[in-house]
Amino acid sequence: MSRPNQQNSKLSFEPYWWKSLKKTSAKKHQIPEDLDVLVIGAGYTGLAAAMTAHDLGARAAVCDTKVPGKGASTRNGGMFGAHPRLTWQALSRKYGIDVADEIFNEASEAQNFVERLINKEKINCDLERSGRIQLAWTQSHFESQKHLASFIASKTNIEVSIISRPQLYKEIKTNRYFGGLLFKNHCGIDPAKLHSGLVNSLNLRGVPIFENTPILSVRRENGGFRVRSKWQSLFVKKVIMATNGYTKDNFHWFQRRVFPLPSFLIATENIPGDLIKELCPGRRMMVETRAQYNYFRVSPDGKKIIFGGRAAMKPIDLCTAANRLKLSLNDIWPELQRYCVTHVWSGNTGYSFNQLPHVGQTEGIFYAMGFSGSGTVLAPYLGAKAAYLALDDPRACTPYQKTRLRTSLLHFTSKPYFLSVADFWYKNVVDRWESPNKRK
Repeated sequence: MSRPNQQNSKLSFEPYWWKSLKKTSAKKHQIPEDLDVLVIGAGYTGLAAAMTAHDLGARAAVCDTKVPGKGASTRNGGMFGAHPRLTWQALSRKYGIDVADEIFNEASEAQNFVERLINKEKINCDLERSGRIQLAWTQSHFESQKHLASFIASKTNIEVSIISRPQLYKEIKTNRYFGGLLFKNHCGIDPAKLHSGLVNSLNLRGVPIFENTPILSVRRENGGFRVRSKWQSLFVKKVIMATNGYTKDNFHWFQRRVFPLPSFLIATENIPGDLIKELCPGRRMMVETRAQYNYFRVSPDGKKIIFGGRAAMKPIDLCTAANRLKLSLNDIWPELQRYCVTHVWSGNTGYSFNQLPHVGQTEGIFYAMGFSGSGTVLAPYLGAKAAYLALDDPRACTPYQKTRLRTSLLHFTSKPYFLSVADFWYKNVVDRWESPNKRK
């Protein structure tokens, strides 16, 4: 497979963010026997859950199948905002008007919660209030955005504004879009630095994190749980699942309801600052309305473009993914054709069939899962909610307890084989329909 636009640079298959990923100081193997709460999964969700449990006075620990920080928490695009993926109308049809209102209004609360956490814990994660623009791929998409902006303004406290096509040139130099919807308070972060900061906060609290410690089974026993890891068997009072898109086969109930949808990203080589300023003068986070769902941004140091999207809906060769993403990037910004890709990587988005996360419990196991592409804010926020719920704290209240994790007849095994069919459909039908030559 050919290398994407490579000249003299060597292509790395690790996330660009890992250059700032600090060693976790994780423990190995022997989990204490007198725990109140064991958290399974050491991403944003699990770390926030463990921190909250500890701060409530519980003896907590976190374990991870692999090395903490090597999953989606450090593989995402670093876009920081919590508005729901579904429209209010879709939410109200599924859950009713009150729940739809609550979910929309909680977006600001969730973002404020995580921002306060970052400030309180003194986490330097390059937080920048850049704003995020949803870019209209077609004129009809832009008309829908106008209605959405009016609705959000009347229903919520989320700050949004419409950007017309002539105005859009002040934000992005391209003729590919028909306008946009600006979420003014959304931010950009370095996701690996956020994860490292949360790990450091747990280390300072004395909350142990165990790496390379897969949990093989969890079953009820004497008012708590008998937990069997690869290395030991122990009794714990409460368990919180926080594995999202990296849930293993031995947790079949969760696997049937949250499936791993891969997202692929690239980082360019360093680009001259004058060109970056010309192409993206506002340094906004950018995301498209088309089904290809490209999302892109300037790196925190202002030198690279980080570009992600649906290169495929199933795992594919990373060079192939890089080529596909670079073609999309070149189509948006032809000026970048001569600049190489230096990094390509992928990560699992934990998707639910409702495209919404849920906080709850099953068989006594508490969980927060199914972030469906909105985990940078919602994962730590709902991880804390799961800990509140496990420890009977009234702050557990969230409309995401009123959503649900459902399964589908399409997903009848532990592996999401239906994604191969979806991949074929999107690549051969939807993407062709939404090609630049067919837009209206």
